[in-house]
Amino acid sequence: MGRRYHRAMRRALNVAGIVLLLAVSFAAGWVRLPYYALGPGPSRDVLTLIEVDGTPTYPGSSGHLVLTTVRFRQVTPVGGLVAWLDPEQSVVEDDVLFPPGLTPDEEERRATSEMDQSKIDAAFVVLSRLTEYPAEHPRGALIEQVGEGCPADRRLFPGDVIVRIGDETVDSAGEASELIDAVPPGQPIELRVRAEGEVHAVRIERGRCPGIREPLLGISTIEPFPVEISIESEDVGGPSAGLMWALGLYDLLTEGDLTEGRTIAGTGTIDLEGQVGPIGGILDKVVAAREAGADVLLVPVGNFDELAAADRGAMRVVPVETFDDALAALGASATAT
Repeated sequence: MGRRYHRAMRRALNVAGIVLLLAVSFAAGWVRLPYYALGPGPSRDVLTLIEVDGTPTYPGSSGHLVLTTVRFRQVTPVGGLVAWLDPEQSVVEDDVLFPPGLTPDEEERRATSEMDQSKIDAAFVVLSRLTEYPAEHPRGALIEQVGEGCPADRRLFPGDVIVRIGDETVDSAGEASELIDAVPPGQPIELRVRAEGEVHAVRIERGRCPGIREPLLGISTIEPFPVEISIESEDVGGPSAGLMWALGLYDLLTEGDLTEGRTIAGTGTIDLEGQVGPIGGILDKVVAAREAGADVLLVPVGNFDELAAADRGAMRVVPVETFDDALAALGASATAT
């Protein structure tokens, strides 16, 4: 009786051990941790992602203008260990990527909005140098930015064009501001907005934006563009492609060839004044540029000191502070030739 009991216990313990091992293995391979692996992402040739209608273009550059990206993914225990052992990846807590209070979905929406704004700012910089824009523009007011957490957030979006406010047709960004200001506080503002070729009504009342006491809609506007510009960012988010969108659009709209047969990589935000700002993940983007075979990498001045120990290979790294600096580094001028 005793021997049978001990054999049964051993079998039960063996089964329990197998079950425990399977559970641990499952958790190690499938359970997601609050950590993310960061590493170099794919590079994209911006000249294949920009289309312009309404003005002559000059495609057919002999080289490539590529934007660099950072890839991140949530890890399991096994995935985290693999990433930690990889010298080209790092493992960070989720609050490094997602600010407190933002869910991953909310952060994705914010990244999309920042990307859309970067396209608009890049187009503004280029068109204002090569054309009579913004002095000459079609009717309406182009939304350049929507403040996060403001009344307009998720109701209006960068790229929307305000064509009417109340009973008044909007002729310019300045007029849009005047018409909005003319609506008494506490009353809703009736907007007609053109987005993706369709016009729809939006009713918004002024309210609080984070850190601002004055009630606002929370938008900034510029003059609509005189040509139709389409930039396909695919699954890339955030503002760091701004400089490369601007260079790609400039190359497309001018007869010269910025690349001169080279592969030119770059990263950096851009604002309406053409200032190039620092970005995150610069070391990963150096790796991405090197793997893309870049001859030149343009980086923001604000990130240059981080690259002191980076493996650049044969690639020349050029710090730039403005869009004009980037053009000069590539042997071009800031105006059409």
